[in-house]
Amino acid sequence: MLERRARVQLEFFVCGSLRDLIPDDHVLARVDHVLDLGWLHDEVAEVYAAGVGRPAVEPEAAVRLMLAGFLLGIVHDRRLMREAQVNLAIRWFAGFGMNDRLPDHSSLTRIRQRWGAARFRRIFERTVQACVATGIARGEVVHVDASLIRADVSWESLAVRHVGAVVTANGDDRPDPETERQHRDSKKTGKFKKVSLTDPDASMATSGRNRRLEPSYKQHSVVDDERGVVLDLEVTTGEVNEGEQMLERLDAAAAATGAPIATVTADAGYAYGKIFGGLERRNIAAVIPHQGRADPQSRAAAPVPIRPSQRHRQVPAGQDPAPGSACEARAVLPRAPAGLRPL
Repeated sequence: MLERRARVQLEFFVCGSLRDLIPDDHVLARVDHVLDLGWLHDEVAEVYAAGVGRPAVEPEAAVRLMLAGFLLGIVHDRRLMREAQVNLAIRWFAGFGMNDRLPDHSSLTRIRQRWGAARFRRIFERTVQACVATGIARGEVVHVDASLIRADVSWESLAVRHVGAVVTANGDDRPDPETERQHRDSKKTGKFKKVSLTDPDASMATSGRNRRLEPSYKQHSVVDDERGVVLDLEVTTGEVNEGEQMLERLDAAAAATGAPIATVTADAGYAYGKIFGGLERRNIAAVIPHQGRADPQSRAAAPVPIRPSQRHRQVPAGQDPAPGSACEARAVLPRAPAGLRPL
C-alpha cells in the first residue's frame, strides 16, 4: 500500500547519542577514534583570565571545529559554522548537542589570534608524536618538497610598489612614461613590484618560467615515507627559496619524531652545494637529481643517492677543495639503493 509520509516532526527528545546517527566510515568518526586533545586545556589556560569575562569557547571544541573544516574541505569559518548548524557529524565531533548554541564564526579568528602560532605548532607536534608512538610514522626516510599556493586575493587588489618613489617625491626628473612602462613590463628589474593591498604578506611568485607572477604563499613540507604522515610544515611568502628552508625543516622534523633522519629525497630544486654540505654534516643520505637538463630516457636523469662517505667535489685547479669552499658540489655515484621510491 502506497502512503504519504508526513514531513512534520514533533519529537521533543532524541534518545541515544548523535554518534548513533553517524556512519562508522565517516571521516570525522574515524579521526575521533584516535584523536586525544585532553591535554589542550592546560596548554592554553595561561592566555585566559580566570573568573573574568564571559565564558570562552572550550579549547578542544574550537580545535575540533577547525579540524572538521579542514577534513571536510570547508575553508572559510563563516561557511563552516553555517554547515555545523545542519550537519550532525560536525556537531557531534565538536561536542555540541542538538540544542546547543554554536559559537560565532568570529570566535575562531579571535582564538587563533589569542593562542598564537606557537601553540598551534605544539598541537601539530603532539599529533606527529602520537603517529610515531602508534607506528604509522618512523621519521627515518622522508620526502621534502615545496608547493606554491595562490593567495585568495583579487587582481584588483594589487598595486605597484615603486622603490624609487622617494626620488620622485623629492622632485628629481622622471623618465618618459612610455619608457618607464616598457622597463616595468620587461621584468628585468626588481624596481617595480606588485603588492596586494588586502594581503600584503603574499608575495609575487611563479612556479614556472612561462607562467605569470601571482600573489602566493609557499608551503614547505616534510613527509614520512612509511604512511605519508606530514612530519613538519612551514608556510612562507611565495618568493622564499625552498632550499633556504630545507635544513631547518629537517631539523624540526627530527626533533618532533625524536629519531634521526637517515635518508631524504627531494627534486632538483634542492641540488646545490649548501644543501649537500648541510646534509653531510647531519649524516643524512640524499636522493636528489642534478639540475642539468638531461635526456629523460638516459640514466643520468635518474635520482642520485649522495652519501657522506661517497661524496666528492670537483674544483678548478689551484682552488682549495676543503669542505665549505665556494666550489660546486657534484657526485658521481651508483644508482639509488633498492627500496627507495623514485621522485
